Amino acid sequence: MHACHFTLSKFLNFGAVTVQRSSNLRFSLKCSSQKVQMESTGQSDARGALIVLEGLDRSGKTSQSARLLSHLNGLGYPVESWRFPDRDTAVGKMISSYLTNQSQLDDHTIHLLFSANRWEKRSLMEAKLKSGTSLIVDRYSYSGVAFSSAKGLDIEWCKAPEVGLLAPDLVMYLNIPPEKAAERGGYGGERYEQLEFQKSVAKYYEMLSDPSWKMIDACLPLEDVEEQMKEIVLDCVVSCQKGKPLTHLWLS
Repeated sequence: MHACHFTLSKFLNFGAVTVQRSSNLRFSLKCSSQKVQMESTGQSDARGALIVLEGLDRSGKTSQSARLLSHLNGLGYPVESWRFPDRDTAVGKMISSYLTNQSQLDDHTIHLLFSANRWEKRSLMEAKLKSGTSLIVDRYSYSGVAFSSAKGLDIEWCKAPEVGLLAPDLVMYLNIPPEKAAERGGYGGERYEQLEFQKSVAKYYEMLSDPSWKMIDACLPLEDVEEQMKEIVLDCVVSCQKGKPLTHLWLS
């Protein structure tokens, strides 16, 4: 499945089939890259790192993505900052309308749209990584699964359309109690920014986490959160330059 390029129509067909079976069972994409050569590693398969930031709404992912971008740029690494959903694509515009409460969609449909939004960027993502550019990604498949599961959808159904996407080399989870996140400015501006719902999302994130995740204390001041992350991210980038192979999500 990792070799597939999903179109929206295929996703909606997938959704129709899977739902039938289961009943019997924004920063918009904004890239900043620096044209510098990768450090010489002697490895023909040297590549960029796929670094994902996850966490509840208002946990600080966007702010920390920008800080990490600046940090790696300052060290001379080619790096870009991505964000899902990418609201600039055709699918992304539909998602944006939904998130800002301008449209209504069935929960299964919006889940498949979120997943399709990642699939439509998959080929470019792989090309960027193989060219030596690291990607700092604000939200990825884990958000899609956690949020949809919190709405009552089956977690395995939610994971299914994500299978075969590129697996992150590093997931940093910005850990903050939902009550603390709710106290931050701008909370409540979008559909999912509701305290009880965010509490449920946190539980599903916990189910999705594994020992490779790095837990970051997001209650600290911005500068302290950044310091927690810098060394972890740099180690990941260096590891990928040395030829760490790309892997894929949830194939086993």
